[in-house]
Amino acid sequence: MPIYEYLCAGCSRTFEELVSASDESGVRCPECGEAAVTRLLSSFATSRPEGAMVGGGGGGCCGGSCGCGH
Repeated sequence: MPIYEYLCAGCSRTFEELVSASDESGVRCPECGEAAVTRLLSSFATSRPEGAMVGGGGGGCCGGSCGCGH
C-alpha cells in the first residue's frame, strides 16, 4: 500500500496516510476528523550529490554495456 499526502479542507493541515487504492474514500484528517481531504502531488528530490553518476548503470541497452553507443 502506498503512502499518500493529503490536505484537509477543514483545518488546512497536511498529513500522510497509508491507503489502499480501493479504500481511499475512508481517509479522514487525524487532527479534526474532516472527511473532505485532497490528495496532494508528491515532489521528489531532483538534486544529487556532487560527482554522482547520471543515467543508466543497470546494464543492458542504454546502461552502457550493450555497445549501442547510447
